[in-house]
Amino acid sequence: MLPPLKGIKVIDLTSAIAGPYCTLLLGDLGAEVIKVEESKAGDMLRKQGPFIGGEGAYFLYGNRNKKSLTLNLQEEKGRDILLKLVKNADILVENYRPQVKFRLKIDYETLRKINPRLIYCSVSGFGQTGPCADRAGFDQIAQGMSGLMSITGFPGSGPCRVGVAIGDSAAAMFATYGILAALLSRKESGAGQYVETSLLESLVALLGFQSGIYFGTGKTPPQLGNDHGTVAPYGTYRTQDGFINIAAGHQKMWEKLCQILKLDELPNDPRFKTIPDRVQNREALRTLVEKVLVQKPVAEWVEILNQEGIPSGPILTIDQVFHDEQVLHQEMLLEVDHATAGKIKMIGFPVKMSETPCRVTLPPPALGQHTLEILKRLNYTDEEIKELKKSGII
Repeated sequence: MLPPLKGIKVIDLTSAIAGPYCTLLLGDLGAEVIKVEESKAGDMLRKQGPFIGGEGAYFLYGNRNKKSLTLNLQEEKGRDILLKLVKNADILVENYRPQVKFRLKIDYETLRKINPRLIYCSVSGFGQTGPCADRAGFDQIAQGMSGLMSITGFPGSGPCRVGVAIGDSAAAMFATYGILAALLSRKESGAGQYVETSLLESLVALLGFQSGIYFGTGKTPPQLGNDHGTVAPYGTYRTQDGFINIAAGHQKMWEKLCQILKLDELPNDPRFKTIPDRVQNREALRTLVEKVLVQKPVAEWVEILNQEGIPSGPILTIDQVFHDEQVLHQEMLLEVDHATAGKIKMIGFPVKMSETPCRVTLPPPALGQHTLEILKRLNYTDEEIKELKKSGII
């Protein structure tokens, strides 16, 4: 079967992480993605280290399955080229500050007149309107404003960011979700539509049970380190040679865990009888559980607990993740050949589909690698292309 988005044309006007990750997801599903880059420097992440064969690792991470077209959109001739692409495009994704698209005259209302079927997606830091709309959107700023940093970290440690750009990734996935829904809607209506999301909205949407605690009690959830907010024992515990995650998610699991650890008296201890009791006496419980856990190493406990149906797992470093048997089995490490960097490693596809699997059809492109190909497709002559290059349009 053909890839799900085979024949879908995407114009990618994004840079950094959130927008490019959205268009990467579309490219992984088979869409043709044309990444429009500033003609001299390109995507800002091309020049951010560390570098692999001279290419920025951040850029390589978010830009497979794309073609690169250099274009100066500040000039009328550059904008004209973009408008020609828009006429036959299905999707356009941009992550400019809200007012920039209007200044460049490439906003949704302008482009829909050229192509009423166009699905136009804006990814921003804080939304397209409102008091913060024109601020520069960076992941850590959005993490702080979403409440996420206030509940991350250990009690008394001060706010702590999540260790990855989770706002960028979440916004990319919500943007992709909106775009795919708009594609389905277009099959019925024949019309495109405007889709937008932001780092801030995406992170607020991920607050989950922490927001539930606030809605249900009116109290602000505190920092809990590695402990679950409403269940115990559910967190990180010390063993003989390191730490282990254990999630005794309900009463039967708790009682089973006590049997395994030979702590048979604990289920009847009034401090630990119910889940609320155990949450309230979490530290006393941790002390008793860890007295047993420190007698064996992590690997041994993981085997014992999982055999008995108690969810548990090691806490792997990044290098260990990409040597882990399960991660490798699920093909979450890929190697592809890059034009200048040679063989490079990248994260695999998190979604597996039996009939239309995702594939790497193009490695991350060199800056402007496909400019000539794309312009010729738009019927530009060799002389016109030479003039465009001479004038700095491409």
